[in-house]
Amino acid sequence: MAGLNCRVTVGLLGVLLLGAARLARGWETYEIALPHGSNITVLIKPAAPTLPANRCEIISKRQVTPLSIKAGETAVFSFSCQHPENHFVIEIQKNIDCMSGPCPFGEVHLQPSMSVLPILNRTFIWDVKANKNIGLELQFSLPRLRQIGLGESCPDGVTHSISSRVDTKMVRIGTFCSNGTVSRIKMQEGVKMALALPWFHNRKVSGFSITNQLSIKRLCIIESVFEGEGSATLMSANYPDGFPEDELMTWQFIIPAHLRASVSFLHFSVSNCVKKEERVEYCIPGSTTNPEVFRLKDKQPGNIAGNFNLSLQGCDQDAQNPGILRLQFQVLVQHPQNESNKTYVVDLSNEQATSLTIEQRPSKLSRKFVPGCFVCLDSRTCSTNLTLTAGSKHKISFLCDDLTRLWINAEKTISCLDHQYCHRKKSYSLQVPWYILQLPVQLHDFSWKLLVPKDSISLALVPAQKLQQHTHERVCNTSFSYLVASAVPGQDLYFGSFCSGGSIEQIQVKQNVSVTLRTSAPSFQQEASRQSLTVSFVPHFKEEGVFTVTLDTKSKVYLRTPNWDKGLPSLTSVSWNISVPQDQVACLTFLKERTGVVCQTGRAFMIIQEQRAHTEEIFSLEEEVLPKPSFRYHSFWVNISNCSPMSKKQLDLLFWVSLTPRTMDLTVIILAVVGGGALLLFALGLIICFVKKNRKKKINKGPAVGIYNGNVNTQVPMQPKTFQKRRKDNESHVYAEIDDTMVYGHLLQDSKGSFLQPKVDTYRPFQGPTGDCPPSPPRICSRAPTAKLTKDEPSSGFLSESESEPYTFSYPNDRNISNGNTDPPLLETYESMEPGE
Repeated sequence: MAGLNCRVTVGLLGVLLLGAARLARGWETYEIALPHGSNITVLIKPAAPTLPANRCEIISKRQVTPLSIKAGETAVFSFSCQHPENHFVIEIQKNIDCMSGPCPFGEVHLQPSMSVLPILNRTFIWDVKANKNIGLELQFSLPRLRQIGLGESCPDGVTHSISSRVDTKMVRIGTFCSNGTVSRIKMQEGVKMALALPWFHNRKVSGFSITNQLSIKRLCIIESVFEGEGSATLMSANYPDGFPEDELMTWQFIIPAHLRASVSFLHFSVSNCVKKEERVEYCIPGSTTNPEVFRLKDKQPGNIAGNFNLSLQGCDQDAQNPGILRLQFQVLVQHPQNESNKTYVVDLSNEQATSLTIEQRPSKLSRKFVPGCFVCLDSRTCSTNLTLTAGSKHKISFLCDDLTRLWINAEKTISCLDHQYCHRKKSYSLQVPWYILQLPVQLHDFSWKLLVPKDSISLALVPAQKLQQHTHERVCNTSFSYLVASAVPGQDLYFGSFCSGGSIEQIQVKQNVSVTLRTSAPSFQQEASRQSLTVSFVPHFKEEGVFTVTLDTKSKVYLRTPNWDKGLPSLTSVSWNISVPQDQVACLTFLKERTGVVCQTGRAFMIIQEQRAHTEEIFSLEEEVLPKPSFRYHSFWVNISNCSPMSKKQLDLLFWVSLTPRTMDLTVIILAVVGGGALLLFALGLIICFVKKNRKKKINKGPAVGIYNGNVNTQVPMQPKTFQKRRKDNESHVYAEIDDTMVYGHLLQDSKGSFLQPKVDTYRPFQGPTGDCPPSPPRICSRAPTAKLTKDEPSSGFLSESESEPYTFSYPNDRNISNGNTDPPLLETYESMEPGE
C-alpha cells in the first residue's frame, strides 16, 4: 500500500512539473519600449493563415489584437499558448525621411534589439523617402544577394524584398536570397527595404548599408559581381507583371578578365508601343558601336570579355491595349574554351526547305554551378540554341566546356507535287549532308519530310542494308536507326523504328511520310558512310504500308503492326510480302492466341496467302483464335486490316518467322521413287500403245494415193506393143511412188468437209507389145474394181500378182473429159457411174 502511494505521488509530481513548465512558457512576459523620435512602429498580428484549433491570444492591458506599439510607447504582453510563433508574426517598420532632413547614411541596424522581441517570424521594414534628384544606394555585405521569382522561397528563410518609388507608386525591384552576385542596388526618389527573418534565425545585423548618390536618371541600377565561374538569373522590375511605362533599368556586371560572359533571355514579352521602341542596349568593352542595340527577340551577345552593362528601355504604351513588357534573363560566366576560337562554316546557300538547330540536351537540374554551352553566330551573338535556315552561309563557334552537352536536330522537306515530275525524278537519296558531319557536335535527329500528290503517287523506301524492326524481343543496338511515320495531317500512324542488320528490303507507304534518322551513339560519325536510304516514287496503292521481307537463315525475323503502343489506326490495312528460299521452310508464329480487339464498326481480319498456290486463309481477328505455328514452303503474304475498334480494345499484333532447312523423310523418298517408277512405266505403255495404234492406222487407213511420174517407161523391153495409142493420147498412168493419204487428204473433202472414199483398183503392168508411151490406166469413168490375177490364171507375159501394187484413183464429178488431155487432175471426185464390163 505504501509502494502504491509512492508511485501515485511521483506521477502527480511529474504532471505538475510539466504543467508548470508549460505555464511558464505560455505566461512569459515581453516588454517593448520605443523611444520618442525613433519613427519606429511595432505591429504584432495574427499569422496568415491562422490555425483554427488551439487558439492563441495576446494578453495585455489593451486586450486588442493586433497589438500596435508606436514611437514613445511601452507595451507589456504575453501569449496564452505555448507556441505563439505558429499564430503570430511581428513587423517592425522604420520610416526615414530624407526630404525634410539629413539621411542617416551608413550601416542599418536592427531596432529594437532582438533580445526584447518575442520569438516570432519577424519582418524589418525600412521606408526611405528622398527627393527625385537624389539617388540612394543599398550596399550588401557578404554574402551577396540572389534574385528569385515570385512564389519562390529561400533555403534559409531569409528574404530581402526591395521596392522603389515612382511618384506615388511603388515598383517592386525584386525579391532576393543570400549567396548570390548582387552587391549593390541604386534607386532614385525613395526605397523600401524589407528583411524577413524566421523565428528560429538568430540574426543580429541587417547586412546592408545606405549611401547617398547623385541622380541615376533611371529606375534603378543593379550591380552583379562575379569572382569566378557562375551564373545569375535576373528579372525586370515588377516581374512577372509589367515593366513600368517608358522607364529605364540597368544591370552592371563585373567580370574577371580571364573569364567570358554570355547573356541568354529565358522569358520575355513586349508591350504595344505608341512612341519609341522597346529594346535592350549593351555597353561592351572594345565595341566600336556602343551602345549595341538589340530587340528582345534577337540573339543576345556572348563570349564577352570584361565588364559590361545591359539596359532595358520601355516605351510609351497604348492606353487602350498597353500589353506587358517583362524580361527574365541569365548571365553565365565561365572560362573560354578551345572551341570558342575555332569557326565552322555551315553552307546552306544551295539548300531548300532545310533547317538546322543546335541546342542543349535535356539534363537534370542541379544546384551546383554547371558551365553553360553556347553556340555563337559570327563569334558574338551567342545563345543556348541556334537555328540556321536555308539560303545562306553561316559561320558558327562554340563556347562550351563539354560539347557532348549539345546536339543537332535538322529537317529537310522534299516535295514532289507534280505527277509527271515525280516519274521523271524517279528517286532521291536520303543521306546526312557533309556540313553536319564536319561539326564537333553529335547529330541527334535528321528528318526528311516526303510529300507526294494525294491518291496518285506512293513512296518506296529502299535501304542500302536490309533493316530490322525494333521490338522488345529484338532490340536495335546500332549507332543509328530510322523512325518512319505518316506525315499526313491528322493521321497518327507510326510505322516503327528500324535499324540495319535485318531482313526488311523495302518499305512502301501510301502517302506522305516522315523518315527520321536518329543516332544513339557517338560512333555514328565513323559509321555515317554506311547510312543510305533511297526513296522512289511508285504507282499508288491502297494499303497504308507494304513491307518486303527476305528471310534470313541465321535468326528469327520479328514483325509487328504499326502504332504498337497505341494500336493500329481505324480502317488501316498493312501487308508483309515474305520471301522464302527454295531450300528452306518458314515457320510463322504469333505471340498471342487472341488479339483482344473489339470492333465498334466494320471487321478486323487477317489474310495469309501463299503466292504459288494462290490459296487464301482468312481469319477474323475479333472472333477467332490466331493460327498456331504453321510451316510455309513458298513465299507468302500476310495482310492485316483493322476495323473501327472500341476504346482500349485496340489491335496490335506481333509475329515472327524463322527458317529451317527443307528435309524429306525415308517414307516420302520411297513413295516418290515408287510413284516416279510407276509414272515412267505408264508413260512407256502409252508410247507403245500409241506407236501400235499409229501402225495399225497406217495399214488400215485406206488406199494410198498415187503420185504420177510421166518419165517412167511403161513398156516391157523387147515386147510387142499392145496399146495402140501413144502417150499423149493415152489415158494410162504409171505411178512410181505410193504416199500416205495425208499428202493429199485435204483434197479428199467435199463441200461439206467430209472425206470421200476413193475407188480402189489393182494396176496390172502391161505385158503386150510396147510403144513409145506408157499405157493408160483404166478409164477414170469406170468404178468397177480391177480384178486381181490369180495364180491359176495364165500370165501370158503378165507379171505375177505379187508384183502388182494397189493404186487409188479419185474421179471428178460432173466433168467432161477432154480426149486431148491425158493428165486429168488427181484427187477430184466425180459422180458415181455404173461399172462397165
